[in-house]
Amino acid sequence: MTGAAGHVLVIDDDPTVRDVVSRYLTKAGYQVSLAADGEHGLALAGDPTTTRHPDLVVLDLMLPGRSGLDVCRELRRRDSGAYLPIIMLTALGEEEDRVVGLELGADDYVTKPFSPRELVLRVGSVLRRSKDVAQPSAIPPASDGDLTVDASARRAVLAGEELALTVREFDLLAFLIRHPGQAYTRAELLEKVWGWSFGDQSTVTVHVRRLREKVEPDPTRPRRISTVWGVGYRYDPVTDQA
Repeated sequence: MTGAAGHVLVIDDDPTVRDVVSRYLTKAGYQVSLAADGEHGLALAGDPTTTRHPDLVVLDLMLPGRSGLDVCRELRRRDSGAYLPIIMLTALGEEEDRVVGLELGADDYVTKPFSPRELVLRVGSVLRRSKDVAQPSAIPPASDGDLTVDASARRAVLAGEELALTVREFDLLAFLIRHPGQAYTRAELLEKVWGWSFGDQSTVTVHVRRLREKVEPDPTRPRRISTVWGVGYRYDPVTDQA
């Protein structure tokens, strides 16, 4: 990371938002770059293999010209062994876009109007998680039938095919498969997988739905990732269902 705490790129067309966010992040020890539109933001993001590449992007969804969703999609396309965390800034009425952003691989979102202090806390939380991704611990692979999840290699294989998972999808699957048969609330999963003590629990719902589309033969009738009504979710090994 560059700077004491890291390098954050803020892409937002509102000069007041850019100024306030920049001041709070700088005070917290971050190096900050600013962009007023998507094209400029993508140019500042640069090549993920270079030393000037930011450690995290704060991205407004409502941008002039190229939309925030478009920028998010392009940043994810560029990722090549150098995952770039993204925190979206969304308005209250943008729930559909927020869900799409999470499905594209955004790591977190903050709803406008927001507390700058809360945003700084979210930045710190996401960066800590991204460090864990860059420095995986030596956790032995977990297997269930034709599914194997290797946390150290950040690799999940189903029926001989490697799964294309976002960082958060992988984290959620790795956590669930290591705790079979145990039900967790969405709040508990937010804390244990995302490292958040606060946040919109619909984030978990979106990621569970995405995971089911990738690990279940029929996502509408899941066998592995079960809904526990009134509680949350539970991983049920298919080897126990045979």
